[in-house]
Amino acid sequence: MVTRLRRGFTLVELLVVMAIIATLLAIAAPRYLRHLEHAREAALKETLYVMRDAIDKYHGDSGRLPDSLQELVDKRYLRKLPVDPMTEQSDTWVIEPPPDAGMTGQMWNIHSGAPGTGSNGEPYANW
Repeated sequence: MVTRLRRGFTLVELLVVMAIIATLLAIAAPRYLRHLEHAREAALKETLYVMRDAIDKYHGDSGRLPDSLQELVDKRYLRKLPVDPMTEQSDTWVIEPPPDAGMTGQMWNIHSGAPGTGSNGEPYANW
């Protein structure tokens, strides 16, 4: 009689391994997605800080506010048009005009045009 050596895994063993992997993914995936969202929010805060600083420096140097983001790029206060980390586009920024009508220029402040709210409960448009 010839005896055969059985090699490989049984169906039950494969199902157990797949169940363990699915459980680990169910635990890890939400944490990973939450981490990505926090990273985007941190990038948005930093981008807004840099752009507002560029607006302030432009105002300090020229005595007037810039008319657009492109003007800040043209005058080398920014290297390029920044991309909104939440929308992943550079044309969704919302420009806030100056509160005082006597100020020259059209860009007093800038906000994200992204819909939704951040992890702090405040809408991205208010950051």
